[in-house]
Amino acid sequence: MTGRDGGEMGNAAKGALAGAFQGAGLSERHREILEEAAALFAERGYAATSVRDIGERVGLLGGSLYHYIKSKEELFVRIHDIALQIAEDRIRAAIAPLSQPWDRLEAACVALTEIQLDPGSLTMPLMKDFALVPLQIRERLVKKRDSFEQMFRDLIAAVPLDPALDRGVYRLLLLTLLNNVSSWYRPGGMTAEEIGRQIVRIFRHEATKSCATYADRERTEL
Repeated sequence: MTGRDGGEMGNAAKGALAGAFQGAGLSERHREILEEAAALFAERGYAATSVRDIGERVGLLGGSLYHYIKSKEELFVRIHDIALQIAEDRIRAAIAPLSQPWDRLEAACVALTEIQLDPGSLTMPLMKDFALVPLQIRERLVKKRDSFEQMFRDLIAAVPLDPALDRGVYRLLLLTLLNNVSSWYRPGGMTAEEIGRQIVRIFRHEATKSCATYADRERTEL
């Protein structure tokens, strides 16, 4: 485990969103509400956070708070989508200078591992809460997640995988592992970068020349 308690995740959530709202045309009060709401969602989860809790955190109640937000559901979806966009932007920046397919996939995996283990990342606590939100909210979150996963679909489509491997299954296994790295990570061992590189090394199943030579030899012997 990463050792992050609710308070630490809440502070991290506020820090993660602070930069995302710069230049968004929001008032300082509006930004404060979004940041504090993100902190509460990270600390307590969707179900245990109420609009009243958010209002008390920022000193606004009733109609004054609803001037800034429509509902808890709308607020959660917005914060979730912003968090995933921050993660996507970070990954795209990591792969942008690279041209080789395996190098690009490795850079994306390293970046996602670093995001999941970053104390300042909001992505991990919100993703963990996904299964606990109401179905109608989950369906809206899936749209942004599908957009995020498309980046990995494109990266995996470009690598020279062994043709016997299904790329859809490959993607699902890879993302499941990356998205759950915080559940088994222990500080003091390998770094997030080293873990990301190891994961790609394990998942690198190319149709190599040596495999082709061995297959040709088997056919000849038959």
